[in-house]
Parts: sequence; C-alpha cells; structure tokens
Amino acid sequence: MKTTIAIIIFALIIIITILFFTLPLFSLLLRISPEDFIAAILDPDVNNAIMLSLITAAMATTIIVLLGTPIAYLNARYEYRGRNFVETLLDLPIVLPPSVAGLALLVLFGRRGLIGGFLNDIGITIIFTTFAVVLAQVFVAGPLYIRQAKTAFAMVDRVYENAARTLGAGPFVTFVKVTIPLAWTGLVSGVILGFARGIGEFGATIMVAGNLPGKTQTMPLAIYGMMQSDLTASIALSIVLIAMSCIILIIIRILSGRSS
Repeated sequence: MKTTIAIIIFALIIIITILFFTLPLFSLLLRISPEDFIAAILDPDVNNAIMLSLITAAMATTIIVLLGTPIAYLNARYEYRGRNFVETLLDLPIVLPPSVAGLALLVLFGRRGLIGGFLNDIGITIIFTTFAVVLAQVFVAGPLYIRQAKTAFAMVDRVYENAARTLGAGPFVTFVKVTIPLAWTGLVSGVILGFARGIGEFGATIMVAGNLPGKTQTMPLAIYGMMQSDLTASIALSIVLIAMSCIILIIIRILSGRSS
C-alpha cells in the first residue's frame, strides 16, 4: 500500500514538472494558425531578424572556435601556475547576469571606453553595429564551447597521441590528425551549444547593440520589440527558436550517444 502511494506521488510530481515546462511552449503553438505563421515568417522584418541571427551566430561561433580551441586544449593537457584562476575567469560570463555583460561590453567598447575611445579616434565605431551583436554573442557563448571542448580533449587517451609522436608526427600534425578526430563529437557538441547560446542571446545584445531592425535586431530582440505591436510575428519567431532548440538538443543527444 505504501509503495503504491509512493509511486502515485512520484508520478504526479513527474507529470506536474513536465507540464510546467512544456505547457507554455505548446500554448504558443495553439495560439497561431499555420497560415498566420507562414505569413509572419514571410514578413520582411521577421525574415531579416532570422537571417541576422543566423549570420551573426555563425560568425560568433567561428570566432569562438578559433580562439577557444587552443585554450581548451591547453587547459585540458597541461598543468601551469594559475590555471584554476584562468578557468575561473573564462567561466565568469556563464554566471554573469546578461545586463552586467552588456554593460561591461558597453563600457569597454563605447565611444569613451577603454578600447572604444581609441577606435573612435581613428574612425571605427563598434557600439550599435552588427559587429557589436557578434561581440555580445562571443562573450556569452564562448565559455560554453571552451568548457565542452576542454572536456572533449581531456577524454582523449594520450596513448594515441604518444603513438603518433613516436611515429614521427609533430605536435601540430598530432593535434590535427589524432586529437581532433578523437574529440570531434565533443567539439561539435560544443560548437552547437555555442551557436544556440549565441542565437538566443538577448540581454547583452540589446545593451551593446541596441534593437535596430535590419542591423542589430536578432530574433530575441524582434520578439521583444514586436510583442506589443504584432503579437503574431512575435509568436512565430518564438516557434522558430523553439524548433531550432529542439533540433539542437536532438543533435547533441545523438552525438553524446556516439561518444559514449
């Protein structure tokens, strides 16, 4: 009897929890018809927001991979003084409120900022440009990729790397032809996580880049901006982001299964 009651309580907790996290998402799907969804997606402002999000997230992810991969490998393979401190600094953007991240970037790259002031003197403006969107996405998404890449490199058995070195391969060749192929599932997962985090960034982006249609208005910003004037377009963009998130989660789970 007690076991049956415990099972019922446990099942109710699971059902309530699942409904809490899924009902809001399903409510969006029920609020818009397929015809209205297609019409909203074809709207120029909505289309521009989608394209801008994809382009800036792809650019940010490329920068993250180029800069983050060597750091992740270094932290995974070598012990050096201050490594824990470096890793703490790299992880800091993960726990920072987005508004703080945006304000920090604004102070740094603003026209009177530490770097922005110098750039402004030579005629280069970063704030409230498309590049500012990319900067915000790199700042918030970079640590996620670095953490995942570090884990992927740490799981590679050094026996294979040592064997390659014994056979005459240099450090770079070993890294490219041995380490990267063995760690590729984890690295791809990190890339996807970074891309997803970048495409969904809102707080830092709106502070450092503004909400300019066709220039800095990504999908999250468009959802916020259109919520009061065009709720249908806002819901349509939300559904697009939900679909992207589902696809990303499925890909990551597939890659995790292969890695295991």
